[in-house]
Amino acid sequence: MTWMITGGAGYIGSHVVKAMTEAGERVVVFDDLSTGDAGRLPAGVPLERGTVLDGAALDRVMREHQVDGVVHIAAKKQVGESVERPLWYYRENVEGLRTVLEAAAGAGVGRFLFSSSAAVYGMPDVDLVTERTPCEPMSPYGETKLAGEWLVKATGRAHGMATASLRYFNVAGAATPELGDPGVFNLVPMVFRSLSQGKPPTIFGDDYPTPDGTCVRDYIHVEDIASAHLAAARRLAEDPEAELVLNIGTGKGVSVAEMVAIIQEVSGHTGLAPEVAPRRPGDPARVVASAESITKELGWTATRDVRQMVTSAWAGWRLRHPE
Repeated sequence: MTWMITGGAGYIGSHVVKAMTEAGERVVVFDDLSTGDAGRLPAGVPLERGTVLDGAALDRVMREHQVDGVVHIAAKKQVGESVERPLWYYRENVEGLRTVLEAAAGAGVGRFLFSSSAAVYGMPDVDLVTERTPCEPMSPYGETKLAGEWLVKATGRAHGMATASLRYFNVAGAATPELGDPGVFNLVPMVFRSLSQGKPPTIFGDDYPTPDGTCVRDYIHVEDIASAHLAAARRLAEDPEAELVLNIGTGKGVSVAEMVAIIQEVSGHTGLAPEVAPRRPGDPARVVASAESITKELGWTATRDVRQMVTSAWAGWRLRHPE
């Protein structure tokens, strides 16, 4: 069978493409290259350049490549930007998804895998976030992901598609330096940037009700994210009745202070003590995934630890910032 991966030239998408092609799956990438890079793709993987808002292009690609399943990763994903530009986020993330689903339904595609986000949960006041934890997103970005899950489920039921929505927690790391995250929006690359500039890293708040007073998060290696997509895709291929919503996490919390210390050690920048700034509005004290459901449903567990994540991410950062 053939999988079309939207956003397959991006940071996470290229890792999914790598995992699936190395496992013997046939893949075609659909990407507008607004944030992606064709150089990330393995040799021989077809790239069709286009936007997910272009139904005609999607129809053509699905027909010409005889697509059997879709992995939909293409999306805008910056929380702060979504607050400033909610209409754009709803158009790109919800209308874009609707257009992809419409093309998939028209082409008789029987499997649809949707990249969702832990942002659907908002600020859950629980020790471990399960898939049954109430969803109360706090940003337009999180809202678009939750609406996307609803749309995927409804379309799957109406058109006989096996579906899965995967809720990512905090992604970092790289399979190779060339596939490292080019963005500077999350904790790991933000600390890399500060240290590389000779500036102390910033920790927002050290008075949370956690062991060291800093926020606790579930960090997961991007290669584990990719292997989870492969496991989910194979489940959809085998089970035409599948309708899954699953967390992708480790079930282990790491505090911001602990993560900053690991980053400093790995990078060799140990002489700059972090500066503590006031809390940021909306930051929950602890968000850690329960990974029980994905293990039960797919037999999947994360296999890489935080140090591997930071080490691989640092290699990618140094490749892009050799100075």
